[in-house]
Amino acid sequence: MEKQCDVNVNRLLEVVKTYITHEDDLALICKAFEYAKDKHKDQKRKSGEPYIIHPLEVSIILAQLHVGPNTVCAGLLHDTVEDTDTTLEDLTREFNADVASIVDGVTKISKLKFSSLEKAQVVNHQKMLLAMAKDIRVILVKLSDRLHNMRTMDFQAPEKQVRIAKETLEIYAPLADKLGINHIKSELEDRSLRYIEPEMYKKITNLVHHRENEKDGLVDKIIKGVKEYLNENHIEYTIKGRMKNTYSIYKKMITKQKEFEDIYDVYAIRIIVDKVETCYQVLGIIHAHYTPIPKRFKDYIAVPKSNMYQSLHTTVIGPEGNTFEVQIRTQEMDIIAEYGVAAHWAYKESVTYSKEKEQYEIAQKLKWYSDLVRASTEESNNVSAEDYVESIKNEILDANVYVYTPNGDVIDLPKGSTPIDFAYKIHTNLGNKTVGAIINGKIVPLTYELKTGDIVSIKTSNNSFGPSEDWMNIAHTSHARHKIRAFLNNQNRDVIIDRGKNNLAQEMNQQKITFDFNDEFVTSNFSKNNISTVEDMYLEIGKGILSPKTVCAKIINEEPKDMFDAEKLQKSMDKAKRNLTTNSETGVVIEGLTNPNIKLANCCLPIPGDEIVGYITKGNGIVVHNVNCQNLGALEDRRQIKLDWATNIVRKYATAIKINATTKPTLLAEILNLLSQANLQVSDINVKNDLNLESVIKIKILVSNTIELQTVIVNLKKIEGIYNIERILS
Repeated sequence: MEKQCDVNVNRLLEVVKTYITHEDDLALICKAFEYAKDKHKDQKRKSGEPYIIHPLEVSIILAQLHVGPNTVCAGLLHDTVEDTDTTLEDLTREFNADVASIVDGVTKISKLKFSSLEKAQVVNHQKMLLAMAKDIRVILVKLSDRLHNMRTMDFQAPEKQVRIAKETLEIYAPLADKLGINHIKSELEDRSLRYIEPEMYKKITNLVHHRENEKDGLVDKIIKGVKEYLNENHIEYTIKGRMKNTYSIYKKMITKQKEFEDIYDVYAIRIIVDKVETCYQVLGIIHAHYTPIPKRFKDYIAVPKSNMYQSLHTTVIGPEGNTFEVQIRTQEMDIIAEYGVAAHWAYKESVTYSKEKEQYEIAQKLKWYSDLVRASTEESNNVSAEDYVESIKNEILDANVYVYTPNGDVIDLPKGSTPIDFAYKIHTNLGNKTVGAIINGKIVPLTYELKTGDIVSIKTSNNSFGPSEDWMNIAHTSHARHKIRAFLNNQNRDVIIDRGKNNLAQEMNQQKITFDFNDEFVTSNFSKNNISTVEDMYLEIGKGILSPKTVCAKIINEEPKDMFDAEKLQKSMDKAKRNLTTNSETGVVIEGLTNPNIKLANCCLPIPGDEIVGYITKGNGIVVHNVNCQNLGALEDRRQIKLDWATNIVRKYATAIKINATTKPTLLAEILNLLSQANLQVSDINVKNDLNLESVIKIKILVSNTIELQTVIVNLKKIEGIYNIERILS
């Protein structure tokens, strides 16, 4: 405990007091330190140091960026919710809602697991960070947290060092660059390289150190010469030299395949003047006395970088043939070059700040951020800070959602996307076999709207008959809708048309009707059903949407009743059960046996067209199962035999399907009416509605074979509200 007591807030206050002097703000920071110190009192870092040292160092890094007191407090408290018994409600009560909000954002980001660092995923990971943060102060705290962790990486296991370093290099260093915080970006890059490529890191640092020793006299001579030329022109300036950071040199050596000696701008001089006009004047003086290297001049003043960086860059040849870079900028540009967004966001006690105002100032200054809103400077100046922040959230941060696969990969989808969109984004076959979704461990309907950070798992079934027409209304992305439409259109049109033609011919023969069909007859009678040609009519009959009885009734001007009533349903079910009872022929044959004792399994209800297997019971003959029956796994393999269906089967078979749909008053009537029009009998029906207005309907119907079942499934999917149908095999 002695070592714990040695840790105090004084080092932080030394930095903070350079720009914060209000006693209330300083007291809040001290309170946050004591609170964090108490909460972390029993925790140690890998180094053996008291844990409080980490949040203290994080807050010092933040204070060096001149962030506001709430952000400093959040730096001190950023691990309390994740690593102690502290809640967000505790932080709101003890400090304020703003501090709690920043800590909440950091906590959420800390839980992200970056499973893939390939280029496409890295971009999505960065978007995920921004989308989840919704407050750039959260990113500043997280960058400071990562920077201190990188400074203390020696105490981690080697494999963890490499993993964290790669994550830092691919995710966090680019974010620091995006925010224009150059000194944090450079340090994160260099420290990452040290663990990822230790030999290369050591080689470059040795070469840089060797050149630094060599260059002192040369750079002094160059600076002396430049000073003389600037003094002759009465320029007020500050001049200093700098070495390029290790990772930047490494990147040029790798990407441009250059040796260290071939890199022009390993070291540079920086000239800082009072105003923009003077920058260009100094550039002219430099080019007048030193030979510029062609294509090495860049004007970032006229065209700033997206992270607000401004400067003139030119590479010239010195008096002894050495090349060096000259950077020319104003004092303000120099501050922005090092501190980026934080330079514009430096806390000023003379200004009344709110969360909205701070975000507003950021958005106004940070080009890439305001570009995302697609708002011009004029538009931005005409809205309030609160409205501008809200537009950022609505149009950018909330424009897309970033969700996880079960493996941790990030999938980028438009706002409003559903699990169906997610499934088709992964793979077409996954979308076509989707029967449900699990979000964050909970089953949700396919109409669920995905939210950033959701972990999405798709439930599939080989027994699924694929997407229904209703999915076109559930899917949000054009990609998913295109795949669904392609599936629906890939139904064998010619086969369905022939089936419809034959079904109608049979009905007309039974009713002794003769009639020559033409498009005029079809249009006059069925245009309200969007049927305008004879071929369309056959297609709809083949699908089961249009009943042959209806067509015949139109011919003789008799309109059959459309909807089922309860009495008619009961009669239909009784008739179906009588049919099953009186016809005991199974239609199953076993080679070598003439009158075997065979019965169909009630669990999976096999029908002709199914691949089937027989199970030899003890004393009860052979029970026929569908090979996909879920109960087969529990039965002895040695008692199972292969079976076949007979040809020319005339009986009907019971089979069961489960329908998932959005609840509506006419749903059951529409289903039963469609089955009636298709001349299919219902032997049993069960309906359950839940509080989410979802209906699950289980129906047992009599069909001739799998082709007839497939046809009725396709037709049922046309009913509005039905979004999934699958066969019940257990």
